[in-house]
Amino acid sequence: MSSDEPVSTGHLPAPSDVTRILAAGHQRYLELNDGQVADYIPALAAAEPDRFGACVVSSDGTEFDVGDSRHEFSIQSVSKPFVFALACEALGAEAVRSRVGVNATGLPFNSVMAIELNRDRTMNPMVNAGALATTSLVPGTSASEKWSFVVEGLSAFAGRPLQLDEEVYQSEAATNLRNQGIAHLLSGYGELWFDPDQTTDVYTRQCSLLVSAHDLAVMGATLADGGVNPVTGGRVVSADTARRVLATLATSGLYERSGDWLYDVGLPGKSGVSGGIVTVAPGKGGLGTYSPRLDEAGNSVRGQALTRHLSRHLGLNLFASSPLVPERPRDAGG
Repeated sequence: MSSDEPVSTGHLPAPSDVTRILAAGHQRYLELNDGQVADYIPALAAAEPDRFGACVVSSDGTEFDVGDSRHEFSIQSVSKPFVFALACEALGAEAVRSRVGVNATGLPFNSVMAIELNRDRTMNPMVNAGALATTSLVPGTSASEKWSFVVEGLSAFAGRPLQLDEEVYQSEAATNLRNQGIAHLLSGYGELWFDPDQTTDVYTRQCSLLVSAHDLAVMGATLADGGVNPVTGGRVVSADTARRVLATLATSGLYERSGDWLYDVGLPGKSGVSGGIVTVAPGKGGLGTYSPRLDEAGNSVRGQALTRHLSRHLGLNLFASSPLVPERPRDAGG
């Protein structure tokens, strides 16, 4: 996409308004205690359930933090759109789409049935099958080279070097039999492009990187700013890659709840089972939230509530509009 193409952008409200609205939303949902901490990965079960933080980063790099916004947690599935972006940038968006797909499955993120029911097998990069396929595609002839590519790319999105949570990695590596099975099933169908066991290991490391809600907001703002990190000023991916990733996020970022999310929030977003959510308002900025209590689909309860609040009160919903033509009285005669 050339730089002179018209685009749909906008601006966040005044900084004082963003600060006030963010603080009010955080306070409003601070006592929302619905949901449960993820326990299928032992290390995640130790999360403090009352942690709650959020951050907004505008496309000009202005940062707004509240609560536990700097508390670190493993990125988990929130890594998926960013690794997808890195793969698209390296190999070409169409080449990755032809191998991974971009359509929602309508089934849980770790569904094996989705692989068997759909001819394209992987379906999209936001569910585990597609994410494993995406990780198998990233540049590198060895697992260590692929891992270096992933961690360097995600660090560029965050604007700082990201570190591996060794405890989470070891915990997941000891319990990720389902992902190993998915990788081998994809390999059997010819839909994985690297060794299945090594792919699963790189993917497990990818999900075990430590981030904060602040980091997620910076990463989201990088996609919102056409692929340029607004804090560091460095280009991470092209504007074309950024818009394709956001389109995929809009349809499948919150798994089988993606339709409800888009209906309520009207923005591309991605959740993870550690309690993080990244949301992107194209042209305006990124939002990161963290709260480890999850709903049945594996999405943060407080994070969703706060994001809905901010979408409405900051004017972020992509589908919201006001009429330019004044409303005309209806003809009483019908």
